Parts: sequence; C-alpha cells; structure tokens
Amino acid sequence: MITLGINAAFHDSSAALVRDGQLIAAAEEERFTRIKHGKRPLPFTAWELPYHAIDYCLAEAGLTLAQVDHVAYSYDPQRFIRGRLEGDSITLPLQPSAQPAPGWDNPWDPLFAAYVSNAPRQLADGAPHHLKKRFKGCRWDGPFQWHFIDHHLCHQASAFLAAPFERCAVMTLDGRGEDATTAYGLWADGLYRPLGEVDMPHSLGLLYERVTSHLGFLHSSDEYKVMALAALGKPRFAQALQLQVRVFPDGRYEIERIDLGALVPPRERGAALEQPHLDLAASLQQVLERSALQLAGWLREASGEPLLAMAGGVALNCVMNARLRDAGLFDQVWVQPAAGDAGTALGAALWVDAREGAGAAAVVNAVAAAAQDAAAPARDVALASRAAPNAVPTVLRRSDWAMEHAYWGPGYGDDEIAQLLKWAKLTYRRVDDVAAEAAQLLAQDLVIGWFQGRMEFGPRALGARSILASPLHAQMQARINELKDREDFRPVAPAVPEEDLGDWFTPAQANGGQARFMLFIYDVIKRQAPRIPAACHADLTARVQTVTAEASPRYHALLKAFGALTGVPVLINTSFNVRGEPVVCTPKDALDAFFSTPLDALVMGNFILRKG
Repeated sequence: MITLGINAAFHDSSAALVRDGQLIAAAEEERFTRIKHGKRPLPFTAWELPYHAIDYCLAEAGLTLAQVDHVAYSYDPQRFIRGRLEGDSITLPLQPSAQPAPGWDNPWDPLFAAYVSNAPRQLADGAPHHLKKRFKGCRWDGPFQWHFIDHHLCHQASAFLAAPFERCAVMTLDGRGEDATTAYGLWADGLYRPLGEVDMPHSLGLLYERVTSHLGFLHSSDEYKVMALAALGKPRFAQALQLQVRVFPDGRYEIERIDLGALVPPRERGAALEQPHLDLAASLQQVLERSALQLAGWLREASGEPLLAMAGGVALNCVMNARLRDAGLFDQVWVQPAAGDAGTALGAALWVDAREGAGAAAVVNAVAAAAQDAAAPARDVALASRAAPNAVPTVLRRSDWAMEHAYWGPGYGDDEIAQLLKWAKLTYRRVDDVAAEAAQLLAQDLVIGWFQGRMEFGPRALGARSILASPLHAQMQARINELKDREDFRPVAPAVPEEDLGDWFTPAQANGGQARFMLFIYDVIKRQAPRIPAACHADLTARVQTVTAEASPRYHALLKAFGALTGVPVLINTSFNVRGEPVVCTPKDALDAFFSTPLDALVMGNFILRKG
C-alpha cells in the first residue's frame, strides 16, 4: 500500500511517501523552489500544493501519482467550516476585508476553506508544466483515495507512529489547526485514544508568535530567535504574562488578550535590541516552560504512561523540551524532528497507512469500542477541555519502523557531483578519505560547507547540509554569524559522537543518551567549556546533536578524525544557507552558497573545493 502525505494549508509545505508502514521519502517544498517556508501562511496561498516535493517523493520510489493508493492531506476543511456555512456555497465580496462575512473569523476564511476543499482538483490539474508527466492519469477523484485528516491528529501521528515507543503519551503544542491548538492522546497496544484538546483562541503557539512579531521578527518563522534571546534577558515581565495565561489542573488553559505594548514598546524590524526586549523574551520563555510542565504533568497522570512523544511547532523549542526532559515526569521524551507543519505530511501518511492497513472501518470501530475500557487510564481523570471530534479510539496497524534519523530528502552521488563540477569548469580534488581531509581543514580553522548523502527532513541541519567549523576559539561564533549574515546573538550548535556525549555535556544519560535531532539543550560541563567556547551559549548551555556511525557514518567519522587531531571530538554545526534562504538541496545550490559567502572550503561527496 502506497500513501502520499501532503501539507499545504498553512506554511512549510511538504510531502511524504509511506509504503506499508515504512517511510520512503519526505521533503519540504522550499528546498526545491528556494522560497523559504514554501509560502507565507495566508488564506489566499492555501491553493498552492508542494508539487516539487511530491514529484521528488514519487521519483524516489519510482512511482507516478496514478500508482498511489491513498493521498492524505493534513487539514480537515469540514471541521474548519463546521457551523459557519449553510449549503455548499461560499459568498466572497470583491473586497473581503471591507465586507467581513458573518460567521467567519477572518474575512478571507471562505476563500481559504474553498481552496483547501479543492485540493484534490489542484493535485490532479495544477502541477507545473515541467512536472506534469508524473501527475498524468489522475482526476480529482482518483484512482487514489483522498483523505482529509485533522491537522493536530497529523501532528500527533507524526510523533507516536515515528517514535521508538510501543506505547506512550502524546502531546502536541502548535499555533492552530482547524480550531485546536493543543492536543493530547494515548498510544498503546496498537490503539490510539484521544485524551482531549484545547481550542482557539487559547494557544501557546500563537502567544509566542505575537511576541515574536512584537519584538520585530517574522512570525511563523523567527520564533527560534526569540528563544535564543531569552538566555540574554531576565524574566521580569513573567508575572504579568502569567496572570494572563491560566493553566487548569485538567489539561486546559486559557490565554487572555495581553497588551504587550504596556510592557515593552514594539520594536521595529532591524532596530537595536535593548534590554527590555531581551527581558520580554526571557519572560515569555519562562511562562511557556511553566505552562508546558503543568500540561505535561496532567498528561502523565491522565495517560499513566512513562514515555512522551511530542510534535507541533512549539515542540521545536529545545529549551522547553529540556525542561520537560529533566522534570522527571516522563522517563523519556521523544520529539518529531519535523515537529512543525512540515511534519504533518508525514503524520497524515503514517496515520492513513496504519488505519487502512488495520482493516475495514467497521471492523476497526468494533474492535476499538471493545478495547476502549481496557485501554483507558487506571485513574479517573477528566479529559482536557473537551474530547476531540474523533474521540473514538482507533485501531492502527503496528509497524516496526521508527524514525532513527532525518535523512529522507534528495541525495546526489559522486557521478552527478563530478558532472556539475566539470561543466562549471571548477578546480577541485577528489579524495579517498574525505572525513580525514575535511578534519585537517577544520583543524586549521577553516569554515566548510558539508554536503553529504540525502538531505534532512525538518528545519535542523544534521550533518547532511551543514556549515561546520571548529569550536576551539570563541571568535568562531561571530565569524559564522557574519558569514551567514545573521544576528550576533545567535548561537551555533555542537555535534558530538553519541558515545562521547557524557565527556562534554550533561545530563548525558537523559533520553537514553540520545539527542540525534538537535531538539534539546544540555549544560556544557564546566571543565570542558573553555575548550569549546564557540559551542557555548551565553548561559553555558548548548543545543546538542549526537551522531552515530549507523545513521551518518561519514559525519561520525569526521567528528572522530577531528577529535584525533585536536583532542576535541566536537564541531559546531549550522545550516548550509544564508539569511532568508532555505537550506541548500542540490549540488548547484551548494556551489551558489559557497561562491557567494566567505566559506573557505566545500566538501561534496568525495570532492573538496578551496578558495584562493
């Protein structure tokens, strides 16, 4: 059974392809179109599907769209429309913002709903001319079967169906879906049971977005910058914020309208960052962490499960994740590496694959009803807010697949790379031991572009499309930020062989000694901090990636080789791009970035290019 997952309603458009429970490919549209986030999350962009990402996923499997059995779209327009529309027609004035439609929160909502509802027709007929061959032979009604899947359910499925857990509690924190902003669930013994949700307008994700905009950054894009700023400030506004964010003991929370301007005047984009801005970021981060801890505490009791799987855009906040990891509420916390909306394409595909693979719907519901009592938590705990619309437990086919790495995007072999280098008439060297050669360059304080294997799915560069440098000298952080044309306060992340984690960072035993997706912060061991100053944030923490020889053999070999030369098996890693650009995808993208930045060397496959 072949299932194609699509995310397109908001931003970070993406596609994923699953065959019988196994992920084949997953990628974001931005990597192909070179438009960051694929598009902005606006109602009148909802028609745009990730045609290039779909084309790539199908090509990776050697398929055309007509050979796909199921297409799963990670948004349910009927849930969004519910109660707002009579009949099956929308009314949209020529100038919607001048004549808001009754019953719709946004005057453009009717257009948004129509665009999403017509996604099957867009898929069949809207592909760009140069991609149409792979989309031939399809109509809006098939031959595949189309599924609109609840947005937060897709977030949840991307977590618990990809995590290395047979059973776990599930929590997703996001900006918004159709109307949910937060959702809870329980995955146990092949049965998924929703435990409830929190709906609009109460959203921790949208609160973070509001503060991001207030501080002069781009919402739905720059929230990670606010997280980095928080380490530089003091949470002196936290009490004022917390008074407006009320968390209840049953998993619910409410957020009142907050006058941010009464706390700190809004900052214009590009203006100087002053202490009140840093303090507002620190206050927001503290309120988020406290709130998430309370919600997770309720979920631990409600589910009875010692393991937690997370997704949703807020789950990309690695400082919050570390607080949850270290709180002792759960034995392990696993976060989907594509926790934002891009990951819902994977969640949609995994959910439909597992549900359809479990059997006919009637059988599923009958078995689920019989299993409901057995799967219920031992304690009688009220559901959060209200039960989700699809509150009946669902039986899912269990798979032995788990997301051990994030390398699910396009890859390029040495033959393809060599052909491009020769065509471009560039000077290069082909080497036998690329890890050893690259380690020598890094030990000389050169900054390199590192382009190897299949690219990462999700926002983090994890050693496939990375810029790498030595952590030995403090000035390297400023050098990297200047190279990438990004803000001075931005930290860079260290990568370390998984077996060496405990020598440099703590708590090394948390989460089974793994941090493979750079989604948790660690404290730098004090005696080691002077040896890796470029890897340390202002508060002596670091967003660590652990690297294994199984998942990324060449990257792991590079770390080991650098350690053999310097005594420090740690490199600083940031994404291979510059500000405003997506991470590089193709060898040509890598060359463009190499020759338009102060990078010293480029290592692609077994080839090394130097400047000067």
